Amino acid sequence: MDKRVSTAAEAIAGLRDGMTLMAGGFGLCGIPEQLIAAIASAGVRDLDIISNNCGIDDKGLGILLANGQVRSMTSSYVGENRTFERLYLSDQLQVTLVPQGTLAERIRAGGAGIGGFFTPTGYGTPVAEGKECREIDGRWYVLELPLRADFTVIKAYKGDAHGNLIYRHTANNFNQAMATAGKVTIAEVEELVEVGELDPNQIHTPGIYVDRIMRGTDYEKAIEFRTTREG
Repeated sequence: MDKRVSTAAEAIAGLRDGMTLMAGGFGLCGIPEQLIAAIASAGVRDLDIISNNCGIDDKGLGILLANGQVRSMTSSYVGENRTFERLYLSDQLQVTLVPQGTLAERIRAGGAGIGGFFTPTGYGTPVAEGKECREIDGRWYVLELPLRADFTVIKAYKGDAHGNLIYRHTANNFNQAMATAGKVTIAEVEELVEVGELDPNQIHTPGIYVDRIMRGTDYEKAIEFRTTREG
């Protein structure tokens, strides 16, 4: 089945107000830049976004935040976004902070059809409030539930017409797990090739998880900040 679409606007067709959206990336590394731009242009609102962080003020998911399109964030790190801080402190944004490893495992569990898992991370802290806790072999654990999304937008390095994906280095980050956890998963790739051109042994995400795929161009690949020193 050929899953190629021509434009980012076509790729996000069906995304509506109030939906849950997963977005791959870590910081600004491996984010689906052009799908995010298309969502901003579409103007959908009240999105409940699951992502490691919310970009920065004018990059990545920070664009949607600044546009007032985000109702809630489920994240593990939010320290680079002043708009996020302002909206959260003024009660204009609902925020659920999740330890990073727990966030990754909750997403993986959502994609794998696992009903939940016990982790020691967060026991005895506000993270555990209202959750089932259980002692196992003398250690206390917290029950964490899976995360799933109506739409998932991810970024890969290469893909083929069937949606098979290869990620590059650290740009894999949350993308691979998130690809499995969306009802509709949309992949944005830098290189889009014909079926059979990818080495099957190198494929990270099988096309069965991907519903639509598009080729992006002219990537900025911004970073949050640069720290340098002389000589």
